[in-house]
Amino acid sequence: MSLGQRLEIRQGQGLVITPQLQQAIKLLQLSNLELEAVVEAELERNPLLQREDADPIGDSGDAEASDGPREERGELELTDRDTAQANSDMDASTGDMYGDDEPTVREREPAAAEMGDGPMVDWSRAGKGGGFDGDDETLERALKREKSLSEHLTDQALIAGFTPPEMAVAQILIDGVDDGGYLRADLNEIADRLGCDMALIEKVLGVCQGFEPTGVMARSVPECLKLQLIERNRFDPAMAAMIDNLELLARRDLSALRKVCGVDDEDLTEMIRELKALTPRPGAAFGAEPSAGVVPDVFVRQDPSGGWRVDLNSDTLPRVLIDQKYHAKVSGSARSTDEKSYLTECLNQANWLIKSLDQRARTILKVSSEIVRQQDGFFVYGVEYLRPLNLKTVAEAVGMHESTISRVTTNKYIATPRGVFELKFFFTSSINSSDGTSAHSAESVRHKIKSLIDGEKVSGEILSDDRIVEILNEAGVDIARRTVAKYREALRIPSSVERKRQTR
Repeated sequence: MSLGQRLEIRQGQGLVITPQLQQAIKLLQLSNLELEAVVEAELERNPLLQREDADPIGDSGDAEASDGPREERGELELTDRDTAQANSDMDASTGDMYGDDEPTVREREPAAAEMGDGPMVDWSRAGKGGGFDGDDETLERALKREKSLSEHLTDQALIAGFTPPEMAVAQILIDGVDDGGYLRADLNEIADRLGCDMALIEKVLGVCQGFEPTGVMARSVPECLKLQLIERNRFDPAMAAMIDNLELLARRDLSALRKVCGVDDEDLTEMIRELKALTPRPGAAFGAEPSAGVVPDVFVRQDPSGGWRVDLNSDTLPRVLIDQKYHAKVSGSARSTDEKSYLTECLNQANWLIKSLDQRARTILKVSSEIVRQQDGFFVYGVEYLRPLNLKTVAEAVGMHESTISRVTTNKYIATPRGVFELKFFFTSSINSSDGTSAHSAESVRHKIKSLIDGEKVSGEILSDDRIVEILNEAGVDIARRTVAKYREALRIPSSVERKRQTR
């Protein structure tokens, strides 16, 4: 057999992500801080772009240019045709982004979906902006960076088996932890803001105080030391008396301290040695760099008519425009083909950036409005009234792909009368109904399981997981035994065998 070279022509179908589509998808999933960096870099790279409040580049002496008509200032006017094009380019499927990793999604869903009609809104006049270059360096720094205390606690909260309401409380508590690891938030204020009982707050706090590092989320130094002693199994009455009288130890009044604790000199010396081995600032082991405050992308306010008003935070939207006057000046003086090609490329990139920013703002507002509509019970009654919600439900309501909803709700925050939450917070799991009616939220099913087990003290019957499944099925909840076991373990309730042993 001889080897040789030959030319062949083959025809096939494939999806190609254009640079413009990549940019649109990237802008959609960026947080407001990341978007600011992207736009800032584009302003430095593209001479035709400028901030709205900047002086025109063309003629520094033409002061009236900034106050003139929009056409003279060179601000880009977008038509309905431009909007439709940006709409179709923005809503890419998961297969477009991840290729063969999800072939079923690529086959099942179209690459784009219509966003809806309406006049073009000029978001170029809204807020500040920021950068495009340096993404690899940013990712490298993120991978090398040590986790902050808040991130460390959040990771533990995600695997603690919290219900959606409990997870909301846990996140608020974590946000109130300072660099030393102490909880500085007021529990009563949190309960009022979330519309829940103080018992729920204290329950979640009790679980969080078991997180690493030991002693974290304590509200005082004595409580911090107490948590660490409990973890070491060294919190006895004598040590409790010493913790309650730390001022005596600070004054070195050992005789009074020995009398209060009821121990001799040898035991007191050993107790002081153990106390010195503890960490009064458990959070000090983590990075002390100040964390940037969360800037909400969307505001939710109560409407006088009784509904909810959803508005974009204009301060997070970039103010960029195209300096058409400068473009006309430099294009007239361009001679070579390379110079003309460069100006054309800059103009096209500037046009696409403004279209993408406009579409990003429209998409965030549309998705946020639907989430608020779906979860109106939470805003009225509190965290216990979160409804089961998934990406598919919102995607079908707004006419977008699920992957678009996922990107929109990533690193986007909404300010509500009950606090600031990430948009993903409002997506909670559901349990199907066995009688064909509406689904049950996972949190309500957990509550039913807990109520059934709490009722064992009255009935005297210890319910097995299989028996709980039968009772829930009779109540219209279609649930499997392994799910009941998972929820029971998440509630930190022992098995039926262990509960029988405890009652003996």
